[in-house]
Amino acid sequence: MADIVFTVTHDFDQPAETVWAALIDWEANGDWIPATRVEVDAGDPTAVGATFTGYTGAGPLTLVDRMEIAEIEWREADETGTCVVNKLGPVLDGQAGFTVSPKGIGSQVEWFEDVSISFLPGFLSPIINRLSAHGFGLGMKKLGKQLAKQAVA
Repeated sequence: MADIVFTVTHDFDQPAETVWAALIDWEANGDWIPATRVEVDAGDPTAVGATFTGYTGAGPLTLVDRMEIAEIEWREADETGTCVVNKLGPVLDGQAGFTVSPKGIGSQVEWFEDVSISFLPGFLSPIINRLSAHGFGLGMKKLGKQLAKQAVA
């Protein structure tokens, strides 16, 4: 089993509330997370207990990532949001999440993954950690560019 544990931090020019709204728009996550699409199950997608599934890859090499919101909270008083999801298997188990907070005139996101991949041998963990963190870093950059374009439009 491969353990994937990483944290990616990214600064945005946009206010925390704008970035928060983009991150919890689960279906739109596929617009900035590389090679991913997300399907949201029925109900309020931003409530504790809500479920959704990410599909990363193509064809038979698609990783199915079933998730359930364990914690989600936007705190207006300090313009900070926290979201944690549980990974529901069958391939990924563990947790992932993010915190959005103000930083200067913009904001900062700290995204973490702490998951196990059942079918990968442990010796691949360092490689998958680096690739995953790099992919999320690229995704955050892409999200920042998308949000900048929306602000201009």
